[in-house]
Amino acid sequence: AMDDAGRRLTRYFLTQLGLNCAFGAIVGVGLYFIGVPSAGLWGILGAILRFVPYIGSYIAAALPLVLAAAVGNGWSMVLWTAVLYIVTELIMGQAVEPMVYGHSTGLSPFSVIIAAIFWTWIWGPIGLILSTPLTLCLVVLGRHIEQLEFLDVMLGDRPALTPTENFYQRILAGDPDEAAEQAERFLAEHSLSAYYDEVALEGLQMAAADANRGVLGQQQVERINRAVQELVNDLADHDDVQPSPSKHEESIAGKAPDDPINAPEPVPAGNAATDDTRSPEWRGETPVLCIPGRGPLDEAASAMLAQLLEKHGIRSRTVPYEAVSRARIASLDSSGIAMVCLSYLDITGSPAHLRFLIRRLRQRFSTAVILVGIWPAADPFMRDRASQQAAGADHYVSSLRDALNACLAAARRPGGGPPASQRRFEVVGSSTSGA
Repeated sequence: AMDDAGRRLTRYFLTQLGLNCAFGAIVGVGLYFIGVPSAGLWGILGAILRFVPYIGSYIAAALPLVLAAAVGNGWSMVLWTAVLYIVTELIMGQAVEPMVYGHSTGLSPFSVIIAAIFWTWIWGPIGLILSTPLTLCLVVLGRHIEQLEFLDVMLGDRPALTPTENFYQRILAGDPDEAAEQAERFLAEHSLSAYYDEVALEGLQMAAADANRGVLGQQQVERINRAVQELVNDLADHDDVQPSPSKHEESIAGKAPDDPINAPEPVPAGNAATDDTRSPEWRGETPVLCIPGRGPLDEAASAMLAQLLEKHGIRSRTVPYEAVSRARIASLDSSGIAMVCLSYLDITGSPAHLRFLIRRLRQRFSTAVILVGIWPAADPFMRDRASQQAAGADHYVSSLRDALNACLAAARRPGGGPPASQRRFEVVGSSTSGA
C-alpha cells in the first residue's frame, strides 16, 4: 500500500508541476503580448504560486495588475491582464485539473472537488494545499484494506461494479434489456464468444455459487434463467467475430489497415463449418446435442454454446438433463448425432453421476464424440487427470471458445472423430492431455 501510494503521489506531483508550468507559460506569453513589463518574471511567479490550489493564481495576478495600472494608458491593459488570469485559471482549475488528476492518481474528478472542500473545512489553508495528496492516500488504503473498500468506491475512478458484476446484477433484477445494452458496449470491441466467456459465464458462476449457498430462492433462479435466455435471443443478430478497429484507431496505433500482419486477431474458433468442409457424420440436421448439467443454471450456459455453434454453421439441439436420465434416455432420438456436449457451471470433486451419465450416452450414441464443459476453469475436476480418465469423455473444456474449437475440429476431421476403440480424452485449451 505504501509503494502504491508513493507511485501515485509521484505521478500527482509531476502532473501538478507540468500543469503549473503550462499555466506560467500561458500567462508569460499573454502578458508579453499585452505589453506588461517583465512578462517572463510574472509567468514564473504564477507557476510557483499556483502550487497553492485554487487561490495561488489569483495571488500571483495582484502584482501584474498593479503594474499594468501604473504603466498603461487607461484601463485596457488592466482589463486584458485580469481576463488573461481569470480565463486561464478557470480552464486549468475547473476543466483540465480534475480530469488530468483523476487519470494520473486514480481519483474521480468529483472527488478532487469534494476533497478540497472537506479538507479546507477541517484544516483551513493547510488542508486546501494537502487535500489531493490526503485523499489519494485514502483511496490507496481503500484498495488494499478490505474494511476501507468503501473509500475506493466513493473516491476512486474505478467503476463500482465490474462487467461481470453488472451482468449478474441485471439478470438478478430480471432486466435483460439493460444486460443487452451492456453486452452491446462490450461487443463493440470483443467477439460474442469472448463476451459469453469473460462476462456471462462468470456472472452465471456467481449466481450458481449463491444458489448453492441458499442465498437465491427458486423463483430468483427461474428469473435468472428467463433473463439469460432472453439475453441470448437478443444477441442472436451478433456474429461471433472480432470487431475490426476503425481507420482512426489504426492510425493512432501505427497500423496499416490492409497489412495482414497487423490485421485484427481472428476469433480462435476459426471460420464457419460449411457442408463442403464437414465430414459425412456432421451433415445431418442437428449433428450436435447440447445437454445441460444438473445445476439450476446449467441450461443457460448450454443455450450460449448452442447459439455459438449455430453462428459457425453447426446446427444443434438442446435437451434438458431429465431427457438423459436412466428412465428416459432410451426414448431420446439418436439419429444424426455426431457430438454430445455437456455443460456444467458447478461440478465438485469427482462426481459419480458424470461417469454414469457418460456411460449411458456411450450406449445410446455409440459413435458420437462426447465433450464435457466445466466452465469454472479453477474447478478441481479440471486438474484431476485420473477423474477425467475415469469419467470417460473425449474432450474436457473450460470455456465456450474451447468447446467451439473442439466441435469445429471434430466436424472437419475425416470420420467426424476417433473410433470408439481408439478414444483419447483431451483437455482442450490446456497443456494436460493423455490417452
